[in-house]
Amino acid sequence: MDSFGFYIQLGFEHISDFAGYDHMLFLVALCAIYRIQQWKSILVLVTAFTIGHSITLALSSLDIVTIPSNIIEFLIPVTIFLTALNNVIGSNPADDNTKMRKNYAMALFFGFIHGMGFSNYFKALLMDSSSVALPLLGFNIGIELGQILVVFFIVGIAYLFLNKLAVKHRDWNVFISGAATGMSLIFILENKIW
Repeated sequence: MDSFGFYIQLGFEHISDFAGYDHMLFLVALCAIYRIQQWKSILVLVTAFTIGHSITLALSSLDIVTIPSNIIEFLIPVTIFLTALNNVIGSNPADDNTKMRKNYAMALFFGFIHGMGFSNYFKALLMDSSSVALPLLGFNIGIELGQILVVFFIVGIAYLFLNKLAVKHRDWNVFISGAATGMSLIFILENKIW
């Protein structure tokens, strides 16, 4: 299991697998406020998220940080809920660089939480925790490639609705963010820690 390509493929499959619906739902919520013309901003946003979960995966793989999985399974849908809520309450990120920086910081922080969700899976794959660097790099490259594919699929659908079917951007954002909010609330209740 030392192959760099194996870990890239594993990361890619982990993200693009529909069993990881919570991660895909987060990406949908994250992209709801963006237009295809903002593709550079979207890539930076997704990369900030990847950096966040890469750091957490590294810390977890080295047993520096450990958080019980029931707490993480509760917090992941909370990140979806907060992202969707931010989409509706905040204004269009194209309007203000400060709001864009806030979105990047939020994606980075939420990446820490989602990274903990990946950590048990990733740790189970490692044969030896002393050789974590190359598998971690490959896994994260695969995750990033998978996320980019998912995000451009989402943004492509948004393009179709916004530009070809003339749906107003605000209506699209409210509909997608509202759906993500509702689904995240169900996941929060299913994974409640109280």
